[in-house]
Amino acid sequence: MPVRNEEDYISISLGSIATQTYPKGSIEVLIADGMSDDNTRRIAVEVARSAGLKLEILDNPRKVAPSGMNVGLERAKGDIIIRVDGHCELDPNYVANCVDLLRSNIAEGVGGPIETIGDGSVAEAIAIAMSSKFGVGGSAFRTVNDREVYTDTVAFPGYTRETIQRAGRYDEELVRNQDDEYNFRIREFGGRILLSPSIRSRYFSRGNFRSLWRQYFQYGYWKVRVLQLHPRQMSVRQFVPFVFVTTLLLFGLASLFSGIALWGLVGILVSYGVLNIAASVTVVKGNVVMIPLIALRFFILHFSYGLGSMFGLVAFRNRWREPAARAALAGQ
Repeated sequence: MPVRNEEDYISISLGSIATQTYPKGSIEVLIADGMSDDNTRRIAVEVARSAGLKLEILDNPRKVAPSGMNVGLERAKGDIIIRVDGHCELDPNYVANCVDLLRSNIAEGVGGPIETIGDGSVAEAIAIAMSSKFGVGGSAFRTVNDREVYTDTVAFPGYTRETIQRAGRYDEELVRNQDDEYNFRIREFGGRILLSPSIRSRYFSRGNFRSLWRQYFQYGYWKVRVLQLHPRQMSVRQFVPFVFVTTLLLFGLASLFSGIALWGLVGILVSYGVLNIAASVTVVKGNVVMIPLIALRFFILHFSYGLGSMFGLVAFRNRWREPAARAALAGQ
């Protein structure tokens, strides 16, 4: 569990591990703590002690998820390793079903659909929109919950130790999107990533729009670095926010000098607004009060992700040759 400052949710996450149907004596819990300055550690120790969990808290001085995963992988002793977030709640059969599927050899990595929930109207709007295809595209673990499918990535994945040894360490440069990149490496050597409805969890969404903006800006920013490292990992849906924001900015600048560009900008905004409102109406299921909040959430998600991609292109502009250089070095 790579965590940092999760005092509000760590008891829920650890509590869901404590109630797993898989034998508790066979579960080792490793928390890679990013030097939390709240009560995360104290709460984790108290919950583990009262629940009888075998818990070890490890220092993660780099404070980011991929370095936390590497700290945990170096210490883990199990044959099967499952990444758990400090912001989620696992179904009681989560571990048992991960183990069963991995031992059946039908996949090298497994995970399941996540149900996003929020506390309060803003968080609820964020949660609803995060489960919408208009909001997150074709992200299977957010939009598919009724069948098993092989996919490109999953949340809170389980792997065999053999798979992890072949894939190697997590890329600690990637503050975001490290799971996508890691699962791509697994698929590169022929590994299969399975999404199964028998593996369920709940994720507690961001509680305010500022946090949401920051989160998805970082997703877009670091997705550029993943594109540089693994061009084939990208899908069309991941370029859409960048194209949207770039088009808006170009037409916006051109509209200062051209009436045609101004009408083009108006057309883009109106078209997007209609699609946004239509998608919002579809997901609210009759709760019309939520429509403005969800529409705003959609816009924040799309615009912040696209703007993050633009900043990423600037920040990483001199690093497009690195994948080729790495390949040449590996072939020596």
